[in-house]
Amino acid sequence: LFKEVNQFVRDIVAKGEYILFVGTKKQAQETISEQATRCGMFYVNHRWLGGMLTNFQTIKRSIDRLNKLEAMKSEEIYNLLPKKEVLELEKERNKLEKSLGGIKNMDRLPGAIFVVDPKKERIAVREARKIGIPSIGIVDTNCNPEELDYIIPGNDDAIRAIHLFAAKIADAVMDGKQIYEKHLQTEGAKEEKERAEQVEPSKQIQGEEVAEAAEEE
Repeated sequence: LFKEVNQFVRDIVAKGEYILFVGTKKQAQETISEQATRCGMFYVNHRWLGGMLTNFQTIKRSIDRLNKLEAMKSEEIYNLLPKKEVLELEKERNKLEKSLGGIKNMDRLPGAIFVVDPKKERIAVREARKIGIPSIGIVDTNCNPEELDYIIPGNDDAIRAIHLFAAKIADAVMDGKQIYEKHLQTEGAKEEKERAEQVEPSKQIQGEEVAEAAEEE
């Protein structure tokens, strides 16, 4: 089963798609952020906000607000504001960072989601199913495997098991990214060659025109 999951993740990422890691239970939070960050993907590890997938444009506005607050802080605009206002802005920024920090650079919907404990993350799984995003999940005895597209039988309460499976998914992501990057390089080289081939005939035509003009003189 895991071989099939591994291949699916590689194939999705090789097409340039994202995998969204989801695990909000205490045992999964640290591993989810670590492994998603390690493979350059996005994650939700605090609380799933309703509409994160089905109403992404609205969520995107909150992400834009978070990025704006972070820019204000880094540009030291806070220093120009009253202390009370700064405290309120920091409170807002921290709240947004907790919920959206793992997806603040996600510019479009993911190609698939990977969830720890589909029962706890049932809203995420339902949203994914509603809009046709495939879901992968660690399935314990208390979960319904029919809700998922790809299942990983395992203990979704054990930290070591969660880490093992999340790390395997992250490894598959990195394999897929290598394939995608090679594809981009090949496409880039192909376009460069085509441009060069287009330039050569034009140079030849220009040379012929110059020769004809010289003969006429």
